Amino acid sequence: MRTLISILVANALAFSGAAMAAAPSSANDDAQKMAELKQQLTEITEELDDLNSRVDKTERHSALDRLTITGDFRTKVHSLHYQDVTWNPAINVNFSDFGAKAMSGAFGDPTSADSPLGQMMATNPALAQAFQSGQLQGVMPYVLAPKTVQDIDNDLLYTTRLRLNMKAKVWDNVSFAGRLSMYKNWGDSTGTQVFDSWRSFTMDGTSSGNTSGDWLRVERAYFDWRNIGGSQTYLSIGRRPSTYGPPSHYRENEMRGGTPSGHLVNFNFDGATLGYKLGEITGIDGQVVRFCYGQGFESQWGNGEMFGDIVTKDTHLGGFNIDAINDGNHFLQFTLFGAKDVNDGFKGTMAFPTQLAGIFAPTMYQDMQKFDNFNFVTRVQPSGVIGDMYLGGLGYAYESDEDFKAFASLGWTRAEPNGNSGMFGGMLSDAVFEAQLNSTGTEIIMMPTVADDASTKDGYGIYVGFQMPAPMGKFGLEYNYGSEFWTPFTQAQDDPIGSKLATRGHVAEAYYIFDINPKMFIKVAGLYYDYEYTGSGTPVGAPQKIDDVIAGSAYSMLPVVDTAYDVNASLTVNF
Repeated sequence: MRTLISILVANALAFSGAAMAAAPSSANDDAQKMAELKQQLTEITEELDDLNSRVDKTERHSALDRLTITGDFRTKVHSLHYQDVTWNPAINVNFSDFGAKAMSGAFGDPTSADSPLGQMMATNPALAQAFQSGQLQGVMPYVLAPKTVQDIDNDLLYTTRLRLNMKAKVWDNVSFAGRLSMYKNWGDSTGTQVFDSWRSFTMDGTSSGNTSGDWLRVERAYFDWRNIGGSQTYLSIGRRPSTYGPPSHYRENEMRGGTPSGHLVNFNFDGATLGYKLGEITGIDGQVVRFCYGQGFESQWGNGEMFGDIVTKDTHLGGFNIDAINDGNHFLQFTLFGAKDVNDGFKGTMAFPTQLAGIFAPTMYQDMQKFDNFNFVTRVQPSGVIGDMYLGGLGYAYESDEDFKAFASLGWTRAEPNGNSGMFGGMLSDAVFEAQLNSTGTEIIMMPTVADDASTKDGYGIYVGFQMPAPMGKFGLEYNYGSEFWTPFTQAQDDPIGSKLATRGHVAEAYYIFDINPKMFIKVAGLYYDYEYTGSGTPVGAPQKIDDVIAGSAYSMLPVVDTAYDVNASLTVNF
């Protein structure tokens, strides 16, 4: 650009000089023309400097436009309250098997204080009495600790969330998008929580919605290749935009954040989407059909495969997501997908709770008592494949031109267990434990063998709500319900009490959003949870009625909550 301007100036000067030489003139005329020429040259030089300055800015701006960065910052305060938090742990033990082994002498002499059986009976006199009187037959609960019931109040919990969005145009029909996320609670950057509920177990799919420290994580990173071969086909590969999908984005006061239904999926995963813009053929606005594939768990790499004892399998996800209508006022979506070879957990880290150490690791617990304010952090991985899962849903949303919004979503989940079980159970079933000797033959330990139920289980969930304009902003109401076996993949939802859409029971939410300016808003909200069954948000373990756990007639390895509420206020800035 600078070279072109310089050539134009040189040509102008040469032309002016040639014109002066060709025309006869007096000395006064020559002097006047020279003065005019100098003035023109001065003006051209000033214009050239100004053009050069603007060209520099344009070139720099064009270079920076290769990557566009936007984002949002949210600070939030919660007041969390839990009622009737009950811990009543027990395991199902096959006492018929235990009795047969004991009578055969496999566990040693019951009258000897040095034998494994004698030591167990001396440590558990109630068990010894029941065993000697013949009361222990078949599969029965073996209570591990006394039942406790309490209310818990966390009056103030502050959190900060920072998300940086990245976009780049690679070519006319190829683009890249990504999002880096930081989500932390004030005063804690360890990134590891004590394992007291499935919500506290941070893994690959939930790291963006679980407070995990003051570092940025890659929540999304993928490319879009559109109009392949001049068709309406597109391909996208990478870490998928699978969080905050419709209609869950309304409560976030955001545009649609993810492709799949937020009622069924709010979970990070890596994979690919092959889509076709069907609306170009049918004439229906926004009609798109997509086939999605992903991997939720890598079973071998990084799990000690060189030792040759890997018993888990890769978890693969696949299915269809169809936007049947999306015309700006009406939105209709169908979702259907499956998860094959689901394991009884995922790779992750947690702080091991002292309470479980006292039950399952008595030798280690002896040392842990000397450091009662320490929890050791451990990497965990699943122990085996427990079955397959299928999810489906139908969602509809209406948005008026006056900014009124209403939606309804119906979801379905199916669990097909294979009968396998780990310590915390099989797929929507509990483990049956059998007594064994440890590797040194000095102690009787209880090991999970099979699940107590391998039948197919169907669950359903409903999710409805509306949002309407109100003075200074908007007001919204939402309600959702999940049945006994309702098991969606929404664990990355960042509700501190737990994903409200994964709740087995009732959740009501009301919120008011105050629009400060087009880039900033305040949200005041309240959520009330009324749990009916245990295990919300996990396919591991049999759901138990909350009332039965509180009454002591049912058991749970982890504490369970009867009711809870979350009153919160947040300030969000978009930039």
